[in-house]
Amino acid sequence: MNAIDPIVEDQEVDAAADAGTESWDTLISPHRGWLDWRLNALWRYRDLISLFVWRDFVAAYKQTILGPAWHIVQPLFTTLTFTVMFGKIAKLPTNGISPFLFYLAGTVCWSYFANNINKTSATFVGNAGLLGKVYFHRLCIPISIAISNAIALGIQLVIFLGFLGFQHFAGKPGTSGHITWWILSTPLLLLMLGGYGLGGGIIVSALTTRYRDLTVVVGFGVQLMMYATPVILPVSAVPLKYRWVMELNPLTPIVEAFRRGFLGAGEVTVTQLGVSFAVMIAVLGVGLMLFTHVERTFMDTV
Repeated sequence: MNAIDPIVEDQEVDAAADAGTESWDTLISPHRGWLDWRLNALWRYRDLISLFVWRDFVAAYKQTILGPAWHIVQPLFTTLTFTVMFGKIAKLPTNGISPFLFYLAGTVCWSYFANNINKTSATFVGNAGLLGKVYFHRLCIPISIAISNAIALGIQLVIFLGFLGFQHFAGKPGTSGHITWWILSTPLLLLMLGGYGLGGGIIVSALTTRYRDLTVVVGFGVQLMMYATPVILPVSAVPLKYRWVMELNPLTPIVEAFRRGFLGAGEVTVTQLGVSFAVMIAVLGVGLMLFTHVERTFMDTV
């Protein structure tokens, strides 16, 4: 049996045309096309989204020793590892900035993107039992993942600002960098990171309903993609003949702009950021189209 999810829309139905003497407040009709995203309907499911956010942010670490504190511990341990391995042992350049601050800034940005795309990519496969029993707007799940990751990002930003302030007052002169006007673009940068993670994740989630091994490929590919993004090495330190690899990565201007705003170190232009924003919109649009198309029949293949 072909499992087709209905669309529930609040509208008045002409009694004379449809039911004679009966009048209906709700009309159930099938999906109409690839662009029928029904984003306005998400507001009706705000309570459900909040429950999913609670599940993703808190319940995921239930019965663990540190609980949600893992949202802080993970980026700090990652930053310490990068600082020792790449800053102290390999002695990779960090544009004169403290290696710890340099790597922490990159890790905070990258963690938000990577968590979004990795968790969102399992929307259909990981929630098949729930999605097959009750109807709700399927985008509630990836939206809730993005929100819960945004909460974790907010906590990590506070930690980053704390270390930045400490380094500014207690560190060596110049090692904490300096704040520039690029800091004003921070909300846009975080929005773009979320858009890339959400768009890429729902594209993968739509494809994994038929090709399960894509989940493994995405997890491996995201790790490799980090080395093509200036998380560990600034763009200025990459040899010219290989720099085009990073420049083609649409995430590069975002990470560089974030560092330039808070640390004063980074090579980015408004044009590069504008192109990256346009690519993000395209990725998110393609993801929404695929997601809308697949959600009608995914129960037949999951």
